[in-house]
Amino acid sequence: MPYYRSVGEIPRKRHTQFRSPEGGLYAEELMGVEGFSSDSALLYHRHLPTAIVNAEVVPDHRGPLTPNHPLKPRHFRSQDLKANGDADAVTGRRTLFGNNDVTIAFAVATAPSPLYRNAAGDELLYVQTGSATVETVYGTLDVAEGDYVVVPTSTTYRVLPHGETRLYVLEATGHIGPPKRYLSAKGQFLEHSPYCERDLRGPGEPLLADGTDVPVLVRHRAGLTRMTYANHPFDVVGWDGCLYPWVFNIRDFEPITGRVHQPPPVHQTFEGPNFVVCSFCPRKVDYHPLAVPVPYNHANVDSDELMFYVGGDYEARKGSGIGLGSLSLHPSGFTHGPQPGAAEASLGAERFDETAVMVDTFRPLDLGEAAADCEDPGYAWSWSGRGPNG
Repeated sequence: MPYYRSVGEIPRKRHTQFRSPEGGLYAEELMGVEGFSSDSALLYHRHLPTAIVNAEVVPDHRGPLTPNHPLKPRHFRSQDLKANGDADAVTGRRTLFGNNDVTIAFAVATAPSPLYRNAAGDELLYVQTGSATVETVYGTLDVAEGDYVVVPTSTTYRVLPHGETRLYVLEATGHIGPPKRYLSAKGQFLEHSPYCERDLRGPGEPLLADGTDVPVLVRHRAGLTRMTYANHPFDVVGWDGCLYPWVFNIRDFEPITGRVHQPPPVHQTFEGPNFVVCSFCPRKVDYHPLAVPVPYNHANVDSDELMFYVGGDYEARKGSGIGLGSLSLHPSGFTHGPQPGAAEASLGAERFDETAVMVDTFRPLDLGEAAADCEDPGYAWSWSGRGPNG
């Protein structure tokens, strides 16, 4: 997943002569994951995609991580993170959380990003507010509020915001895609899936740019390197395959509901290495006559739960200080649930108007520098209404 597509000009047979109008051979590039044994795309370049003229170390902007110690639930206000001058969606990322599987960052982008490639894993960008054009080696994607953007490993791209655009960014150490239980053995979305191929958007035509000595910032397992290419990497005249960047809007997620409260896996939208991403969307709630619509208290003994509140009113957390832009971190080892009084107040509700993006990680999340700058220190005591010593 995603499905096969063909964009631009390609020859009838793979790995055969394909020449430009001037008579020269186009250069093939096979973008493939898991060696030659999984999804791939075949791109045709006007110039050699291998021609670099320089490579230099770039200081890493991620910063250190610190453990969630003492262990406690935490609340962070991403709305307190402001644009820092002419920040962009790549070098302007501020690290909120991370572990060995995923780094979670936030960017308030107002300026074009450099050309960038993450060679360590897939990226998932969520557009909280604003809009942007994402230019990629495969073509262009126009994105706006509520869009998830899946960027495969080693895809060269840049983000051009249209005014201030706030982005929630997951950088994986592996691949991100739809949950396998939604897909057939051949990769088609099944009938019980909450979204399908019709909801996905990919590049529609090639993006051709000219230029020489073009820098590309590359994240790799050892850090950051700036490679300078002899020719602009956006020189692909056509491509085909099943590996390319794609967009899915959270509003196209069709919630799964039941007579009694449904657990978070029904909201799952993506899976990555040792983490999942869920979309909580406006929905009809439980319709058993004695149902309690808000979640029951639960202890996620194998995972940390990180909720990003992006729209509406989140019924279970009313009175906790949670608002739009908030992030709540409920770690393994802590039993959490609705605010005091929320269960009783929810009785008889027919619909919840809430939108949130949840990330569950199966290794503990450490805290980044941006988390320290926007934490609400009183959140842990919101269930008791008392401070740490009283």
